[in-house]
Amino acid sequence: MGIADYAYKGKRRFNIAKFDCADTGEFTNRDEAVNEFVENLLVINKKQQKLYSERKEGVIFVFQAMDAAGKDGVIRTVFATLSPHGVKEYCFKVPSSEEKSHDFLWRFWSALPARGFISIFNRSYYEDVLVGKVHEFYKNDVVPDRVKESDVIENRYRQIVDFERYLYQTGTRVVKIFLNVSKEEQARRFISRIDVQRKNWKVSSNDLKEREYWDKYMEAFETMINKTSTTHSPWYVVPADHKWFARLLVSRIVKKTLEEINPQYPPLDEETKAALQEYRAKLIDSLGKEGYHEQEKQPKEFADPSLVPAELIQQEALKKQQEADERIKKAGFKKVRELLAENYMINSMQEIMDAIAAQEDVHEEAPPPKEEEDDDGQDRPTEEIRRGMREIDARMEEIEEENKGE
Repeated sequence: MGIADYAYKGKRRFNIAKFDCADTGEFTNRDEAVNEFVENLLVINKKQQKLYSERKEGVIFVFQAMDAAGKDGVIRTVFATLSPHGVKEYCFKVPSSEEKSHDFLWRFWSALPARGFISIFNRSYYEDVLVGKVHEFYKNDVVPDRVKESDVIENRYRQIVDFERYLYQTGTRVVKIFLNVSKEEQARRFISRIDVQRKNWKVSSNDLKEREYWDKYMEAFETMINKTSTTHSPWYVVPADHKWFARLLVSRIVKKTLEEINPQYPPLDEETKAALQEYRAKLIDSLGKEGYHEQEKQPKEFADPSLVPAELIQQEALKKQQEADERIKKAGFKKVRELLAENYMINSMQEIMDAIAAQEDVHEEAPPPKEEEDDDGQDRPTEEIRRGMREIDARMEEIEEENKGE
């Protein structure tokens, strides 16, 4: 199944009652999806670099969901590998008194991305036709009588469509993702948050109270998607009962969006190219042959990454990424599987590359690890994988001690 099966662009109706929140597409387990997930991250990373360099189009990824559907985890895993100066996340909570004194779209204008940037809306203006509709908050708004006499929610659907059309026509693309979790799975995740102390902060009494309005929320989500799905700003409904599949599917959506934009590094005219080459020659001449080669080696001489300027780290990471692409494929994603099994996420592309580079035999295809369930219902690594990760950690500690000695 491709992402088209989960896309709503205004031509077909979304029926939430018939949607399978436990769907995993063509996969039967997480292990089968790891290779594609990592490849998607590689493509997303490269496309975002071009998007930022080209500065032609901005993108907003909107995430909406019921509590415990996994928004934060999806955002963390899919977008964590991107350059932070080109991506911003906005978490929209209950509006302040100042925000309430304006129209419902007012507070979102300042979060719109500049061309070349990506904005992530963790909840958005759609809250005003979800929780605002379910609890009828609009009835308490201080507005002219003529506004209250109209159908406020119906007007908001139209205003949102007009807003997104305006953004699209002026250079900003809006892609909307609804993580659809089942009521049963939400209950299991709430129980886990209550039972596990380190997760207690994630749940509140208000979350539990909102479950009482489940049916109203489902109706609100269904109507919202059917009223605001358009060709230029589609909705994607992502099955969220299995976190690994939700993350894979979102990575597909992000990858497809950036591929459709097809950003390119800005070309230089011949006069500028010639001027740069002349300037380069003068710089090399000012350094002398030995000084130039010493400068080339400089980023590799830093033992402690915290001492390296951020841009040098990024340049070195990009270079290693390009060199590692083929090596990762040949390795059968052995270490990547272990990283995912251990952490449930990828913290950075560098983490992947370092793990792959640590392998002595890159051609060996690792058998899929045996799986068991943890308190989140997610796969947990076997003792063999844990042992392998401990060996990597031990080696990293040895390297750190060697560096301290130097």
